[in-house]
Parts: sequence; structure tokens; C-alpha cells
Amino acid sequence: MDNWKFFDITHREHIVCNPMSIEKLEQLIALVRLRPGAHVLEIASGKGEFIIRLAEQYGIQGVGLDLSPHFVAAARRKLQERAPHARLALLEMDGANYQPEKPESFDLVACIGASWIYGGHRGTLKALEGMAPQESWVVVGEPYWRQEPEKEYLQAIGDERDNYGTHIQNAQAGHEFGLELAYTLVSSQDDWDRYEGLQWYAAEQWASGHANDPDVEEVLKRVRGGKAAYLRWGRETLGWAIYVFKKGAFGR
Repeated sequence: MDNWKFFDITHREHIVCNPMSIEKLEQLIALVRLRPGAHVLEIASGKGEFIIRLAEQYGIQGVGLDLSPHFVAAARRKLQERAPHARLALLEMDGANYQPEKPESFDLVACIGASWIYGGHRGTLKALEGMAPQESWVVVGEPYWRQEPEKEYLQAIGDERDNYGTHIQNAQAGHEFGLELAYTLVSSQDDWDRYEGLQWYAAEQWASGHANDPDVEEVLKRVRGGKAAYLRWGRETLGWAIYVFKKGAFGR
């Protein structure tokens, strides 16, 4: 089935499409303290909650990019309802293909939960750093291993051990690109349970109302398989954090 349809079904109950609470998202927004008119770029902006909240809080201008037509449409509706005069462009496109009009032109660049676009965590930091001038924020969301994953878990989720690092490896990766870690927002098990559980709930609700949809069987199979893997291994094995970096050392 179409992957964007699958993600639209499984994330229809989510405000943010990653294992982070709204309370922690608000902490992040309070920390970055952007000036009015600051330029923001968010790669894989999903339903637009982060960049729209930045517009509401600070009056920023910017660009949000996402590949999902469903998420982009949802973000545009949300923008029209909440901040219709904000200078935001919400575009349906692959973030890997985005080229800013001017290099190093954004006061904050973010990619929260889609490092695959740039080949992983280090590739993401490298790409975002190139679009941020000195003293700008680089914000990334990335999974990390809380403990060594079982082979059966990796097989169940179709992933590889080397695709993610540990929390400290993720935190220290910015040094290579002149990024100083300023803060981390680490998801709790409750955050994870909410993120995962809302997918199970949404899929079951959708299936009960769309019995004749040809994709019902596949949706339920994928979601129930993911649920089993999460409960057996993932809950204790895989973590998630948002890493907040500043380009250039503080105080310079």
C-alpha cells in the first residue's frame, strides 16, 4: 500500500509525529528565543506543529518541507486556522532536494525524526549546519540505543544496529561540525507509550470504519507486528531525544 496513506492512518491521532510530549515541545520553543522575523527551516515538518508554534510565539518566517501530501495538507489547514498571516511556506517536497536561496541563511534549522533523508544523524548535522550561520540553532530528533538490541528485534523492525548510536554518541556528534550541544529533551517511556499506543488505537479505529478498504489487512498486520515488537523489545531498547545545538561556541 501507499506508505503515506499508512502514516496518515496511523498518525491521525498525533499532534506531533514523534515520541515527544507537547510539554517538552513547549520547552524547546521557549529555549530558542527567536527574534521577530527570524528565518526558520524545518525539514520533514509533518503536520507543522513545531514551525506553526514558532510563528505563533515569535512571529518568525520560514519554510516547512514534508514528503507526505496528507501531512502537508493538514499543516496548511492548521496554519490557516491558527496563524493565517504568518509568513510560512509549507511545501510538499523531499528535503534532500531543498536548496536555500542563500547559504547559511536560517536562524534555526531543524529535522526532527527524519535523519534518513540525509543518510543518518551525522549526515543530517552536516547538511543542516551548512544552512545555518554562526550563533544559529540546529535542532535534530534522533533515536538512540538504550541497550544493545536483540537480533530478533532488529529483524522484526527491519533495521540495523549501526543505523543509530547511543545517546552520548548522538550528543557528541555535533563537535565534528562546529556545533555545541546546548540542551537535550529526552522522551520518557510514557512519551513513547503515547506515541506507539496512539498508532495502535488509530489503526484499529480506522479499520473498524473502513472494512471494505483493500488495505485493511496490511495496515492491521503492520501495526500489530510493530506493537508486538515494541512491547517485547523496543520499549526497553530504543530511546528518542531532541538534540539542540548552537553553531559556534557560546560567548564568542
